Amino acid sequence: MYTRKNQRNLTRTEKRRLVDALLALKRSGRYDEFVRMHGDFYVTDAEEAPRAAHMTPSFFPWHRAFLLDFERALQKVDADVTIPYWDWTVDDSPASSLWADDFLGGTGRVGDRQVMTGPFAYANGNWRINSRVTDGRYLTRNLGRPSDPVTLPTKQDVADALKESVYDETPWDSTVPSGFRNRIEGWSADGMAGAGGMDAPVRWRNHNRVHRWVGGLMLGATSPNDPVFWLHHSFIDLLWHRWQKAHPDAEYLPRTPLPASDPQGGRVFARNEPLPPWGTTTADLLDHTRWYRYE
Repeated sequence: MYTRKNQRNLTRTEKRRLVDALLALKRSGRYDEFVRMHGDFYVTDAEEAPRAAHMTPSFFPWHRAFLLDFERALQKVDADVTIPYWDWTVDDSPASSLWADDFLGGTGRVGDRQVMTGPFAYANGNWRINSRVTDGRYLTRNLGRPSDPVTLPTKQDVADALKESVYDETPWDSTVPSGFRNRIEGWSADGMAGAGGMDAPVRWRNHNRVHRWVGGLMLGATSPNDPVFWLHHSFIDLLWHRWQKAHPDAEYLPRTPLPASDPQGGRVFARNEPLPPWGTTTADLLDHTRWYRYE
């Protein structure tokens, strides 16, 4: 077992080793395979294909398996590297150390949003964007969207989601108005007053709101192009763990495969159905403690 740490507690050496491992995966071409995988499995409500990664109950277990695969790839480069987490309820500013030149670099420049600082700046020759849905070979960000400001989720936003006693519910998609999964994934609109430049009712919360706050390439299906993706989803994984501890009797839902008569039949994954592309079931992924723990 190893430990995933809060990124703010990483030593200078730990940051350098993580960055070096990320750059090594990029040079090998392995990094872009993960970017393409996420893009391939980003299936929306409107598409007929099975939905394993987003807008679906398996949002948490799919990304847990995804992060585990990526972490193992990093550890083949450096066995001591793990994926830290970014607690965006605390480190909620472009001035946070997360965005320093010796770690992830900062926001994009005015105009084309190109990131010009840090190890993942295109100008430094180490980070060419190869899998994308828009033009451009460089990493882009627009932290906080200054022209139309967005705020990051707050501790209260997370606390409200953690109070949900049910994991998920019908219709098992982006429109579910309650349940922990969609409260964290952040698709539902529940009539809350708009804040931080968002339209009312609030459409993007928690996980989705963070993607929008970072902006740039974090907005699309190939969002792992930005290394902050991994730190963001490590925190999402930690929140799932916290919810499980707070509701020990709550179950992953749906328990059993939906019937063919259900509009979501064959499109969402029940507890014991294998998740693509690994063939691992959600049940196999409910407990992370055989692999790692959180600081």
